[in-house]
Amino acid sequence: MRRILLSATILTNTCLSAQAAEPLCALPSTKPPVVTIAAPGGTEPSRAARSPAAPQALPVGPAASAPLALSNLPFLRHVEASGANLVDLGESHGLHRVAAQTGDQFMVFEVLPDGSAAVSGPPVELSPAEIAKIAGQGVTDLGTSHGFKGYFVRSGAHFQVFYATPDGQQLIPGILYDAAGKDVTRQQVANIPGAVPTVEVTDGTGSASVSALPLVQKTAFGVVGKDSAPRIYMLIDPQCVYSIRALQMLKPFVDAGRVQLAVVPLSVLDYEDNGASTQAALALLSKPADQIVTAWQARDVNGPAAPDAKTRLQVNMEVAQAIGVKGTPTFVWRKADGSEGRIDGLPTSVPDLLASVGN
Repeated sequence: MRRILLSATILTNTCLSAQAAEPLCALPSTKPPVVTIAAPGGTEPSRAARSPAAPQALPVGPAASAPLALSNLPFLRHVEASGANLVDLGESHGLHRVAAQTGDQFMVFEVLPDGSAAVSGPPVELSPAEIAKIAGQGVTDLGTSHGFKGYFVRSGAHFQVFYATPDGQQLIPGILYDAAGKDVTRQQVANIPGAVPTVEVTDGTGSASVSALPLVQKTAFGVVGKDSAPRIYMLIDPQCVYSIRALQMLKPFVDAGRVQLAVVPLSVLDYEDNGASTQAALALLSKPADQIVTAWQARDVNGPAAPDAKTRLQVNMEVAQAIGVKGTPTFVWRKADGSEGRIDGLPTSVPDLLASVGN
């Protein structure tokens, strides 16, 4: 899906959302811009008229690490458990403003006082009354969920989801997460016509394939590790902190020759990082297969795209849609008994994962 860019002051951030059991960077309820699949009405998707933003650093200033009271709030406790450092940005319009920082990436959250839910991103100088005046019949009331009043706003073929601050004075354009990091926005817009596109990848006979591994094997990917080692396919977004963490968790076992990783670049976070995910994925897919993982690990993701990189990424995205990828990282492999293995999110036990992988 495509979104309204109502204000140049709207910031976008790299995803730190997660499912409770297996953390991952959740797929948006938007259609990644690189996938050229016809939208409802026969129109083609187009990229937003802004170039991808360079990674942003947290400002140096009076902000301090989050106090113990904030760290104990359910949502923030969940984010902190993922390895992020919390920075208290104070209170505004009835919400706690907190930045979650992981390495050189960060995300700003507007958190309810009880910590039961949060919206990613800072508020904009628009009230619910003003957006209703501007958009008129293009506003769909999403109701109140987890303490946030939501609005689905259309402008022609584009749309954006907003959440009102508790005082009703401002709107936050972003994604609503519950205390466990679940993407609530995706559920809210799932039944709105045109909000979530559909993609079908067939197995060559005209029937939809239900087996993930044969499709994933047809993607464009980079390989690291011994050819004789059993292979695990890992679908990643280069900007996703959980994808990066997954590589760090598995790399020692790759180096020891216990497993080979086939890394499949996707771009699922454009809705939060203003196109940086697509830029990074295209840069990786422009490199030889034996250099993709090394380049990603070195954060060499800003190079020019090769002529066929967009097509490769499109195939990867269509496969991800077809097998129902929830977010990144997603792991797919052949088990020792011949069946397929799959994990959506970080594995809870790397030894258990490796023990299940067959040749």
